[in-house]
Order: sequence, then structure tokens, then C-alpha cells
Amino acid sequence: MLGWLNLQRSVVHQKCEGLDDAAAHRPLVPTSPLMTVAGLVSHLRWVEHCWFQVLFLDRGTEDNPQFGGVPDADFQVDGIPLAQLLEEYARQCADSDAVVAAASLDDRGRNREHGTDQLSLRWILGHMVEEVARHVGHLDLLREMTDGERGYY
Repeated sequence: MLGWLNLQRSVVHQKCEGLDDAAAHRPLVPTSPLMTVAGLVSHLRWVEHCWFQVLFLDRGTEDNPQFGGVPDADFQVDGIPLAQLLEEYARQCADSDAVVAAASLDDRGRNREHGTDQLSLRWILGHMVEEVARHVGHLDLLREMTDGERGYY
């Protein structure tokens, strides 16, 4: 499962190759102006943090903008370079991998407030494959709209 997740994570980086900051931050979908390449990378970083740190390990939410009072705060990345966002995403993925390596696939989430004590790490990994793959599809479209670049990898 981790192999499939890592494949999707690597495609996130591939979809960003060669993009400058202006292109990565350019809103392309009028009805979703925060859905930019940079915004999606930030969102994916915080999704990793949410599922593995907050929901599985039951660590605090204070650092994660998804738990604040501002809707879609994790997509708001004005002034943050794409390279920094990709680096932060890679670090968060490495942290997630360490959590997975230290646990059993049958272990349950520890966060009772959000009901993840009913979810196994196996379920969380399956969900993360789906989550990242869905956003890789968004990145596919955004990249094509930006500069015509297409392809699975």
C-alpha cells in the first residue's frame, strides 16, 4: 500500500517540475481560485499531517491550518515559493512513512474526537492513496492548462 501511495506522491513532484512560482500560484479555475498547483501541494502536505499525526497518532491540531477557523486555509499560499512547498510536502511524507513503519496495518487511530479510533492504519493508507491520486488528477489538469504539459509522469 505504501508503494502505491509513494507512486502518487512522486507524481505530485513530477507534475510540478519546471513550473515557476508565478505559474504555480496562478488561479485557473474561476469557481475555485485557491485550487492552484501551489495550493494543492500545500493541501496535500497538510492532509498527510492530518491523517498520520493528528488522526492516527492523536497529536495536536494547533499547527494544522485545516483545524483553524479559516476555510481552506491550507490552500492559501501567497508568497510561499513552490520549491518550499514541495520540500515541506516531502518532509511531511517522510514523517508519515516513519509513522507507518512503526505501526501495524491493523493498529487503530488514536483520535476519538474525530472517530479514527474505528479506522485501521490499513484503511487510512487506502484513503491516502485515493486522496493523493484524486489531487494528482487535479494537478494533471492544472498543468495542462498552464503550459500544455501532459502525461502520466
